[in-house]
Amino acid sequence: MEAPPFVSSTKTLPFRSASPSSLLFHRKHRLNCRPSRNFTVRASSAGDSAVTLLDYGAGNVRSVRNAIRRLGFDVKDVQTPEDILNANRLIFPGVGAFAAAMDVLSKNGMAEALCEYIENDRPFLGICLGLQLLFESSEEKGQVSGLGLIPGVVGRFDSSNGVRVPHIGWNALQIRKDSLILDDVGTHHVYFVHSYRAMPSDENKDWVSSTCNYGENFIASVRRGNVHAVQFHPEKSGDVGLSILRRFLYPNSSLEKKPTEGKASKLAKRVIACLDVRTNDKGDLVVTKGDQYDVREHTKENEVRELGKPVELAGQYYTDGADEVSFLNITGFRDFPLGDLPMLQVLRYASENVFVPLTVGGGIRDFTDATGRHYSSLEVASEYFRCGADKISIGSDAVYAAEEYLRTGVKSGKSSLEQISRVYGNQAVVVSIDPRRVYVKNQNDVEFKTIRVTNPGPNGEEFSWYQCTVSGGREGRPIGAYELAKAVEELGAGEILLNCIDCDGQGQGFDIDLIKLISDAVTIPVIASSGAGVVEHFSEVFTKTNASAALAAGIFHRKEVPIHSVKEHLLKEGIEVRI
Repeated sequence: MEAPPFVSSTKTLPFRSASPSSLLFHRKHRLNCRPSRNFTVRASSAGDSAVTLLDYGAGNVRSVRNAIRRLGFDVKDVQTPEDILNANRLIFPGVGAFAAAMDVLSKNGMAEALCEYIENDRPFLGICLGLQLLFESSEEKGQVSGLGLIPGVVGRFDSSNGVRVPHIGWNALQIRKDSLILDDVGTHHVYFVHSYRAMPSDENKDWVSSTCNYGENFIASVRRGNVHAVQFHPEKSGDVGLSILRRFLYPNSSLEKKPTEGKASKLAKRVIACLDVRTNDKGDLVVTKGDQYDVREHTKENEVRELGKPVELAGQYYTDGADEVSFLNITGFRDFPLGDLPMLQVLRYASENVFVPLTVGGGIRDFTDATGRHYSSLEVASEYFRCGADKISIGSDAVYAAEEYLRTGVKSGKSSLEQISRVYGNQAVVVSIDPRRVYVKNQNDVEFKTIRVTNPGPNGEEFSWYQCTVSGGREGRPIGAYELAKAVEELGAGEILLNCIDCDGQGQGFDIDLIKLISDAVTIPVIASSGAGVVEHFSEVFTKTNASAALAAGIFHRKEVPIHSVKEHLLKEGIEVRI
């Protein structure tokens, strides 16, 4: 597993032993934390307003930084192992692969420093992978040793239980004991995105502060003394998540426990706001919306249809209750992404005030610039992650990779999908599929998967296959949506964004036939897109298909259907949503 470089080039340092009275932690399998020796810890001022952040170089940590600053603290980055031991409060927002993270931490002396810091009961908050690394080992890439502070092995969710892997979305917690930082959660949802989990047991029960059910009860958070860790992402869990971070940062404050009004009991269906972003004819970045992918007004001037500014709209949708915000840079296939500074700036600004997941797509591919310098798609994606994206969406490049895989039967490992999934995990990669219906009279007329459609074609055809397109729907490819979905799941996609050119902008409802076909065919989450016009279209897609989320754009931009109206309707229909 290739690991991103750590920010420090400092060599491993010797460490001082912790006092025997502080060794309250599991030591049976301490494979990575040798006894410390000869290390001096600086006494820090109790009034220090800095939070020390352990960012080992993978994934989106910008949102954690923004949340910390939002709560009135400065951020100090770990550069050396000493910085860990001298921290007043340490947050480790681990992102990516277990083995890669442990490799980086061990090589830079950070593993020993973390163990000593935690064993001395210093204020610590691990997030996602920052929780998993506390356990003995992980099965993510074979048996990989962890820090060994908590008994247990981190294993993969079992999709044979009927759950989709990765576990993506807003789920409920079952709080087991006083956890301090979870006092405001109650029956609200929090945001998870992961494929691996640790299980509660007799050996680690004293650590477990909450669990979550996703086919099985797994550990959602742990606490012992001043040491906390959570599997979910508080920085992406809206106001509830900010309250968790606030209680960690202000442990001795007189914050009152807030009354809870949520109704969380299980994984919620997600409502996603999508912003198609492109330059208008004046060169400004605007949010637009297509009619079957045509974004220009049907006027004499033929100008780009403008529906708002991306940062302002993203903030508004966060306030309105969107579960995620997705940016699609629809000029990305013409411009070099790393040089697309306005779009990167949109992500930076949006992530300052939007504390739900942000996805960005458009132009994420390998590229050679005019000087002959080659940039891999991994470098391009890394830039988006650093600027605030939680997930990246790949379109045309995934189609080409799937075609090659189906032709050869070999995973080259070189496609953007494979590269990014390998380093950041498949939960960080969405594949956007843009198909259009092709009607046929008989199921055997084509080599691709065909289905009997609810509404016959123009000549009474009862069957259709869905041809995938590239370059913004302008070019059809010899591959069906069914074949593409199955292939990209094998290549490492963690989620599918399923569009339909025929339904786009029509307001007549999602293509239920297509969404049912794909959501039944794969074991990863599927986002339904294209065609929503009224609130009933959302309940229809959730009751008739296995879609995990539904996305809309135009009806939100034009304020025809508010997000809160969609959620109120879904609740009345008995469909769980985050409120």
